[in-house]
Amino acid sequence: MKVVLVSTYDLGRQPFGVASPAAWLRRAGADVQAFDLSRQKVSDAEIANADLIAFYLPMHTATRLSLPVIARVRAANPTATICAYGLYASLNEELLSQHGVSIVLGPEAEADLVAIASAGEAAVGRLPRLQFIQPDRSGLPSLDRYASLQMPDGSRKTVGATDATRGCKHRCRHCPIVPVYNGEFRVVPVDVVLADIRAQVEQGATHITFGDPDFFNGPTHARRIVESLERDFPGLTYDAIIKVEHLLKHRELLPVLARTGCLFITSAVESVDDAVLAKLEKGHTRADFMAAAASCSDAGLTLVPTFVAFTPWTTLDGYIDLLNVVDGLGLAANVAPVQWSIRLLVTWESRLLELGEIRDSIGPFDAKTLTYPWKHRDPRVDALQPQVMALAGVQLTRSREELFAAVRELAHVARGTAVTPRPFDLVLPSRSAIPYMNEPWYC
Repeated sequence: MKVVLVSTYDLGRQPFGVASPAAWLRRAGADVQAFDLSRQKVSDAEIANADLIAFYLPMHTATRLSLPVIARVRAANPTATICAYGLYASLNEELLSQHGVSIVLGPEAEADLVAIASAGEAAVGRLPRLQFIQPDRSGLPSLDRYASLQMPDGSRKTVGATDATRGCKHRCRHCPIVPVYNGEFRVVPVDVVLADIRAQVEQGATHITFGDPDFFNGPTHARRIVESLERDFPGLTYDAIIKVEHLLKHRELLPVLARTGCLFITSAVESVDDAVLAKLEKGHTRADFMAAAASCSDAGLTLVPTFVAFTPWTTLDGYIDLLNVVDGLGLAANVAPVQWSIRLLVTWESRLLELGEIRDSIGPFDAKTLTYPWKHRDPRVDALQPQVMALAGVQLTRSREELFAAVRELAHVARGTAVTPRPFDLVLPSRSAIPYMNEPWYC
């Protein structure tokens, strides 16, 4: 059987979610072609003879980008079985079916895809426990075509990406992982993770991004991984995502991360308003964030917080407080400018719909944005968000410190208060004094 695997977008990374099923399908004897449309084009001729065309949909942006491609593929090859798999496939099954997708799978789709290729139908449960094997990245664009890590000295690192775990044992109310995994996570064996990293090092990777929703869901497993990295790949650096509560609960591991080459930790802080954090069920408080920032600093680790800065509960006072707290912790330069503009997404089957105040404020599901739209009760807040987004999206040559000052100025103008501009060096050698990915989107 001829199988075409398609990724439309995966945060500027070579898609693990294509490489893993490619390995399974090739092991089963399928003729597999893999395409990443964020870095290459696929012609009608390349899909015309495919028996199965499967779209990898790990995130909101990838799903939106896939819809016109699915329509084109269906027109070019009307007899092919079209499948969608991944986290956002499960969340948008009805919509995908309306667009011509005949089989919708979840994120643990490897065995199902083999079953479809072999027997024509899925034979495994919705969230199976798989015996993971090494991903096969052959046929995908080379790593140097993907997002790179910009270093403070102006040099760049070639970035590979892998998963040490999949899913998450937490149930944050706004997280799209929750409706699918519902508190479960899967551990990828250490030898499989290391084999995938080795293959990418051979491609030229000098830095690895761990895509796990939370690297410390399995802290002992994480320690084994990073200590093996230090032993097997001297000089290789990495980054990971870790919850605030795990940074505190497992703070004894932070020096281990620093010693083994961790350049930075991304943490979904979301807010510094305890009331908002409680609604999101994040599992941490404002004080916890401050304590985690101090723990990372003490361990010599760079903390990169991310935020959902605009929610139905955001006030102008609260937004300015967020800026002030982050600035006071010395983290303003650590935050990708786009983070100051992120707006809460209410997706299909989101646990946010459990909240009556959310149900009362949203409109009908929008098939174009794949969200339930909402408006803030204070129009000044809704007006501020696109202004910040425009600023963060076009001022790419300015330093993060300059952009932060400009964002704070916008917020004070919206509130009608004066702000004393922060001093900053107008001639800076780079956009940031810390390492950062040159494709910083995080949704």
